[in-house]
Amino acid sequence: MGARIVGTGSYLPPRAVPNCDLENLVDTSDEWIVQRTGIRERHLLEEQELPSEMGVAAGRAALEAAGSAAGDVDLVLVATTFPDMTCPGTAPFVAAGLGTGDAPFFDLTAGCTGFVYGIAVAEGFLVSGLAECVLLIGSEALSRVTDWNDRRTCVLFGDGAGAVVLRPGPEGAGVLGVSVHGDPEKALLLHMPAGGTRLPASHNTVDARLHYLQMEGSGVFRSAVPLMERALDRALGKAGLSMNDVDWVIPHQANLRIIDALARRLAIPRDRVMSNLDRVANTSAASIPIALDEAVRRGQIQPGDVVAMTAFGAGVTYGAAIVRM
Repeated sequence: MGARIVGTGSYLPPRAVPNCDLENLVDTSDEWIVQRTGIRERHLLEEQELPSEMGVAAGRAALEAAGSAAGDVDLVLVATTFPDMTCPGTAPFVAAGLGTGDAPFFDLTAGCTGFVYGIAVAEGFLVSGLAECVLLIGSEALSRVTDWNDRRTCVLFGDGAGAVVLRPGPEGAGVLGVSVHGDPEKALLLHMPAGGTRLPASHNTVDARLHYLQMEGSGVFRSAVPLMERALDRALGKAGLSMNDVDWVIPHQANLRIIDALARRLAIPRDRVMSNLDRVANTSAASIPIALDEAVRRGQIQPGDVVAMTAFGAGVTYGAAIVRM
């Protein structure tokens, strides 16, 4: 037995913010942002909205698509880089919002690769018999940790959540191969300096603006493409497949240049590589499940299609999962 995705769901906050709105905040322009990132707009939470509510909405949609109830869930797994609270995280609030009772829950922190890591964890729970129904959610409220005075980063991120329901399935009919890895030597390519136990919050850290996400853009670009390609190669090897067997590739939605470069390195037609980056921007651990759900709901991904998902994120983490839908 293996693990099979039986339902998908997603949620984007209603508020869509086009690039032109950012021209009032920092020295930038729609043309500059589109040319360098491919992003045209992003969805952002309103100040009074709770980030965990996105996970609840996406999870509820996935359960409905799977024909499952909240009471069927044996594990709620939330991939997120920035939880509602440092303690107890986001997962308990999502579980409470969905009404999953005494089912276990926990956050998984693996940066933008969190959803792919989550597939590996969910598969382990299902194959071992620890669970019969896993709700895996990627949820991020990056607008809450974005420095809106920094033109290099504030144009990149958006808020959103995506979810899948996984159940046991026959071998060869669900998760075919997963490959997850890390490169700790690159840990500071993406990081938030303060707010943890290494550098607790203080007046000094707030005044120095150390509670915002910082990124070394050139280092990310140089690393992301080869590491995502490496992870895909290894996952395909575990699945006993090649790129010729893959119907669709869903990469982490970080930057259109990265996505285009990955397609070239994989030597596959660009129209087999999915992207919704222009509408949602970089939603970190939520980007792959949001794109997956959108493609399923518009009928682009059909039952039986082989989908390759790959990501690169803070840590540095990277990984890939090959799934037959």
